[in-house]
Amino acid sequence: MSNEIILTDANFEQEVLKSALPVLVDFWAPWCGPCKMIGPLIEELANEYAGKVKICKINTDESPDSAAKYRISAIPSLLLFKDGKQVREMVGLQPKEELKRRLDELLA
Repeated sequence: MSNEIILTDANFEQEVLKSALPVLVDFWAPWCGPCKMIGPLIEELANEYAGKVKICKINTDESPDSAAKYRISAIPSLLLFKDGKQVREMVGLQPKEELKRRLDELLA
């Protein structure tokens, strides 16, 4: 079972901006090759950081308003939020070690 939370335009504010935990949001689409490659890493992180960081995925095709609001022009785009504010953006395929480093920084 995955600990990932599936976001939509409708639940983005509640799940991300009002979250007590830091949040990683993976903006992706099913047709995106690099998105498919990073997907399993995101799922691993969701399990490793369960209870510490909320790991979310949002399909940009199904939730274009959120993608537009955060000016997502390339996917995968990973946005990190803390206390309801965006604190970092990573674009493109990222190694797991880099993702863990950024999540650990978020928790520090």
